[in-house]
Amino acid sequence: MRKYIGEISLMVTAVIWGSGFVASAISLEHYTPYQIMAIRFFIGVILLSCVFYKKLKFIKKQTIIKGTIIGVFLYLAFALQTVGLQYTTPSKNAFLTAVNVVIVPFIGFLIYKKKINKFELLGAILAIIGVGVLSLKLSFEINIGDLLTLGCAVAFAFHIFYTAKFVKDEDPIHLTLIQMMAASLIGFIVILLKGEMSFSIEREGITSLFYLGIVSTTVAFLLQTIAQKFTTDTKAAIILSTESFWGMVFSVTILGEVMTIKMIIGAVFILCAIIISETKLTFLKKKYLKEIT
Repeated sequence: MRKYIGEISLMVTAVIWGSGFVASAISLEHYTPYQIMAIRFFIGVILLSCVFYKKLKFIKKQTIIKGTIIGVFLYLAFALQTVGLQYTTPSKNAFLTAVNVVIVPFIGFLIYKKKINKFELLGAILAIIGVGVLSLKLSFEINIGDLLTLGCAVAFAFHIFYTAKFVKDEDPIHLTLIQMMAASLIGFIVILLKGEMSFSIEREGITSLFYLGIVSTTVAFLLQTIAQKFTTDTKAAIILSTESFWGMVFSVTILGEVMTIKMIIGAVFILCAIIISETKLTFLKKKYLKEIT
């Protein structure tokens, strides 16, 4: 039962992140990318501190260290994605970011000699094909933006992997709060160094920023951290990769984008990836056994 709660929570996280594409597009009309990153994580710190203030005194030193590690990976991933987007197309940026789904199992294998599950690896490959079909146009040129976005995928992969590793022994609320603190602190240092300390107070910009801070950051990352306590890192990466699918759904329903055959094919690949990683095709084995008996 816990396993399904974890996976449903990850799917909700992916849906929230998918909806965040619309809010991000609106926010970028009023704030710089670095301002958005700093403020969204700062909102997360304030909210989590207010809601769980009674738990703050029980935070352990090892939790602070672990939370800081995943917080650094989190900010690094967002920063590389943001800078990369300035030099490459949004479709390539989305696809290359999703490459993290294939990187995650290899981190465990290379660093901790963790055995790679063949069904989860197959699911990861199908997920990345699905995201590619959804996102990519026929352009195979590689530029600095693509390389920066690949760096973002590596950072996100390490974030997912170490979240899964650390949350097994730590309080997920403490871990989420500390990573938000670390990311927010780095964010404000960056905008201070860049001289971006003046903020717009237009209603539309503030509303979208609060949505990103409250829903896409605080709720989503808290759900992700808690959920990863009950599932594997590779499966978490596959489920979270559906963010691109949900981004498509919200773009079609809210922004009026036209649904295409390409979108449907990409969605089918992602759905197959989840089915394979989740079931490990046991239903086919059962059917085969029934046929030969």
